[in-house]
Amino acid sequence: MFTSKELFERRRQRTRSKLRQTCKGQLRLSVHRSSKHIYAQVIDDTAGITLAAASTLDADFKSASSKTADVAAASAVGKLVAERAKAKGIDAVVFDRGGYIFHGRVKALAEAAREAGLKF
Repeated sequence: MFTSKELFERRRQRTRSKLRQTCKGQLRLSVHRSSKHIYAQVIDDTAGITLAAASTLDADFKSASSKTADVAAASAVGKLVAERAKAKGIDAVVFDRGGYIFHGRVKALAEAAREAGLKF
């Protein structure tokens, strides 16, 4: 039997390997969520660097909202990471949901990033 953490890691690796096969050389918008916060970053896998990032721990976010673990917070982080990516000249990315289901906070972050101008 696998533990829930092992199953999550298998889902995450499966998702990431499919992204690497189909979208070689494209930038990746990776999402991580915990019970209290949500994080998003645009990653260049060929160079191994993070180009833009945002989370509910950022000072820009903390001044705007008090809750950090709801759909509204996730959409604010999506908008923030999209704005930072657009400022660096990034228009298109591949969405990496990790091992998470495309639902709730992950979906809200993705939709807000799309509305702010990122294409995926």
